Amino acid sequence: MDTETSSFETSEMLATFLASTPLLPESWRLCNLANANSPQGFVAEQIGSIGYVAFSGIESVSGSDPSFKNLVPLPDGGNSMFHPLHHQTEGEEPVLVQGALLRIFENIYKDPSFQNQMQTLMQTSKSIIFTGHSVGGATASLAALWLLSYLQSNFLNLSVLCITFGSPLLGNETLSRAILREKWGGKFCHVVSKYDIMPRMLFVPMDPIAPLLKPLLHFWHMYMNSPHFGLLAVPLSDDSMTQIFQHVLFHLGRLVEAGEEAVTGGMLRPFGNYFFCSEDGAICVDNAASVVKMMYLLFATGLPSSSIGDHLKYGDYVGKISLQFLEKRSFMQGELPESSYEAGVVLALQSTGISCKEQIAGPAKDCLKAARRLGRTPNLNCANLAIKLSKINPYRAEIEWYKALCDRSDDQMGYYDSFKQRGASKRDFKVNLNRHKLAQFWDNVINLFESNQLPHDFHRQGKWVNASQFYKLLVEPLDIAEYYRTGMHRSKGHYIEHGRERRYRIFDRWWKERSVRGENYKRSKFASLTQDTCFWARVEEARDLLDALRSTSDPSHLALLWQKIDSFASDANALVETKEVSIDVVAKNSTYSLWLKDYNELKSQKVQFRPLFLSFVNEEMVP
Repeated sequence: MDTETSSFETSEMLATFLASTPLLPESWRLCNLANANSPQGFVAEQIGSIGYVAFSGIESVSGSDPSFKNLVPLPDGGNSMFHPLHHQTEGEEPVLVQGALLRIFENIYKDPSFQNQMQTLMQTSKSIIFTGHSVGGATASLAALWLLSYLQSNFLNLSVLCITFGSPLLGNETLSRAILREKWGGKFCHVVSKYDIMPRMLFVPMDPIAPLLKPLLHFWHMYMNSPHFGLLAVPLSDDSMTQIFQHVLFHLGRLVEAGEEAVTGGMLRPFGNYFFCSEDGAICVDNAASVVKMMYLLFATGLPSSSIGDHLKYGDYVGKISLQFLEKRSFMQGELPESSYEAGVVLALQSTGISCKEQIAGPAKDCLKAARRLGRTPNLNCANLAIKLSKINPYRAEIEWYKALCDRSDDQMGYYDSFKQRGASKRDFKVNLNRHKLAQFWDNVINLFESNQLPHDFHRQGKWVNASQFYKLLVEPLDIAEYYRTGMHRSKGHYIEHGRERRYRIFDRWWKERSVRGENYKRSKFASLTQDTCFWARVEEARDLLDALRSTSDPSHLALLWQKIDSFASDANALVETKEVSIDVVAKNSTYSLWLKDYNELKSQKVQFRPLFLSFVNEEMVP
């Protein structure tokens, strides 16, 4: 029995708070206005310090696929409307969204009237709320993503919230992850009624029911445009409604049975908070897998007719929600829950209109409990990692101490060369062991992150970005030294292309993507650690280039070798001049210092005896 404090009271309280504000009624009022009388596809209105923008749910694009199965990449580029959403991790597919829905938003975005009204609202409002019913909800989500991207790129501060009613799914898992990474998930509230089929349709294969979608959308649009005349519209036949309902229910059930991996790895994925409402109240759920399961469980209690009609009843739900939270909250029908945790589950179920005696009550309870566990696990894992990081810090400190000893050593070889030419001392053995322990820890961090067991913005948290960068600066030179010490370059090729561990490439990207301003400064002394962690690998490659130079006589090959060697020499000198390297680089007997000596001698010979240089090479007289 779970005895911890309940979070389900919180999910119900969050829904209660939203229902107690004018946000839902005002949003729904403007949605109706946009549906009924908006030739431009949207309406904008300011109420106090809050700006509202509502998008019509009856918009369509000529030639669009009515089944919404065509996914297209979100516009990218330097001046992209959605630039922050395009920082994908290695191997991740691009952000994809419904093509028809994206074209609807792009057409509205290009309208000068929309641009002008948005500029006015941004100047006069403290908060902007985008809203929309049906297809208009997806347009509102795209508008919110655009404004959030714009505000972040221009360092502006303005509160943004998106409230949708019965919105279809918008994009793929990459979009969902990008929104979580940017910490925008809390800015989206998707209101979904108990039986509405529209938010559920795009989870399933659409081809079998595609011929039925056009008349269904036409019926909805007629009613949304004018509810009074909509009553005269001919609804779908009972057979058509049953066919659509059974198809969605069957495939949604199979998706849930397949488990969380199938839910989160599907073509489309929900994002943000889902506000499940019924005549008995509402609850909020933000975990994608639990959202899909809750959609299925609630939908399974409905009928074909209710699945079509519920899409048009959000006004009724919005009007009743705030009155229902204080009613029908009783445990008298059954035994009292044994803990506040169980009481919270029961209250949450009642808010969705599910009685504890119903057949689906058990699976619904499990779904809510899983939502809580899944929601908190990434943060707990992150906290546990922080504890483990503190425990491995002594390993890092021992390597730092080892570096300081090497840099002060009388042999003047420095950190890199001392480790590369190490003997069998206990100190050298301990440093090498610590190197492996640190690698194991950071590989585990990456595995947790890539398996979605850490917060989605983990790689942007300053603590972890800085810790991974310091580890890379300190330890990668040792990895390079070990690679060349054991002769791996002879069998596999040079380190950068053939031996570099994947974790370092990932940490490079984390460091590059961090948000930093005003970092340009000049060093007055050498860095504590060389800032180019592959510097020593480049030195080793340059050594091979000098050896190749001595052993070739082909003029074109010689020219190419000199070009590469001179380029490295110039880059290395720039790092030394700007003091971006550690003191061990310029140690008297370091690999770099010895290479530089050989390079200068060979360069001097080339300049002094340029007319005879090629003949010297041919006669193998070049030292």
